[in-house]
Amino acid sequence: MKATTIALISVLGVIALSVIWFISAGNTLVALDEGVNSSWGQVQNVYQRRADLIPNLVNTVKGYATHEASVLEAVTQARASVGQIKVNGPEDIKKFDAAQGQLSSALSRLMVISEQYPDLKANKNFLELQSQLEGTENRITVERQRFNDVTKDFNTAIRQFPASLVAGMKGMKQRDYFAAKAGADQAPEVKF
Repeated sequence: MKATTIALISVLGVIALSVIWFISAGNTLVALDEGVNSSWGQVQNVYQRRADLIPNLVNTVKGYATHEASVLEAVTQARASVGQIKVNGPEDIKKFDAAQGQLSSALSRLMVISEQYPDLKANKNFLELQSQLEGTENRITVERQRFNDVTKDFNTAIRQFPASLVAGMKGMKQRDYFAAKAGADQAPEVKF
């Protein structure tokens, strides 16, 4: 009887430890998943900050460069297309990133135009907006790096045994990273 009781207690102890481990592993994976979601929210936040600054920048440039309507319209359209993308999965992140790339390209063309207007380059409002955009671009870079860092932690956790068993049961899948665009490995050519 004593051996049976010890065996039963041992089996119940192993089952209890397994249940505790399963719950703990599940909670850890949920926390990592929420970390990825939170980081993605911050990426969207800094992109939104940039989108909020663009109308002010466009209006400031409009006052000086009225005949550059096509570039101003491209910036406005790119900003609008970014706002229409809803991110619900990995493919949406790629679409979002592509739209942000188009917006970055349009903003670059806008900054080139500003070089053609000496009064605009000296305008306090324009300089402040340009500085705000530069700071925002730096924030975007930092937040994208943070997103990739927490995504790496999550992806590593769900692939490691035995947590991969819990991840599989909960339907957790690897998350995509932000990746450099094609040609980003080559320095841009500057011509004067």
